Amino acid sequence: MSDIGDWFRSIPSITRYWFAATVAVPLVGKLGLISPAYFFLWPEAFLYRFQIWRPVTATFYFPVGPGTGFLYLVNLYFLYQYSTRLETGAFDGRPADYLFMLLFNWICIVITGLAMDMQLLMIPLIMSVLYVWAQLNRDMIVSFWFGTRFKACYLPWVILGFNYIIGGSVINELIGNLVGHLYFFLMFRYPMDLGGRNFLSTPQFLYRWLPSRRGGVSGFGVPPASMRRAADQNGGGGRHNWGQGFRLGDQ
Repeated sequence: MSDIGDWFRSIPSITRYWFAATVAVPLVGKLGLISPAYFFLWPEAFLYRFQIWRPVTATFYFPVGPGTGFLYLVNLYFLYQYSTRLETGAFDGRPADYLFMLLFNWICIVITGLAMDMQLLMIPLIMSVLYVWAQLNRDMIVSFWFGTRFKACYLPWVILGFNYIIGGSVINELIGNLVGHLYFFLMFRYPMDLGGRNFLSTPQFLYRWLPSRRGGVSGFGVPPASMRRAADQNGGGGRHNWGQGFRLGDQ
């Protein structure tokens, strides 16, 4: 038990709380402590009965059973792996920026869920985080199951197909990928590569709540000084190297 506790405490803080909630809420529903009917995102209940907790519980709940247990465990693994890698990689020392990314993606997914009557939001949020990681490490070669190897930028679409095979649907994965692309485009590609304005910035109250642990806050919409110097040396062209790559399954 001490090994499990040490492993759990080693998970970065935001990922740790997200992971714990994604385990605890399905367990509560499975044990019947609270009826799972209260966990789904039902537009009528949320909008007209003011059951305002539903967007939150729908993000953490998944109906675990004989036909869905494997899909749940696979996506729980994706949550742990890629949220950890983002939080300790591209967002290392910037918990406020990482939390803002999660909040932005979550809000977009909730709005989409209400419009499309999507009752469960766990997989879309996980896929949106995985998509951002894949784009920040797009040229890295990753290994998937059965020895297949490809660039990380294709990983979200490979997983979309994989989840379709084991789960029979691609809507959740597709929405997650599209939301992740929206965040990546507005936060990184449009202001950095295309020279556009910065539409997204982390609110100051998040920095006061979760202060950066090293250096200053440069903001993702404006390249840090080191990146600007590298871009100047390269003549201002080319693709930015935004993140460190990992292979699937690396710990």
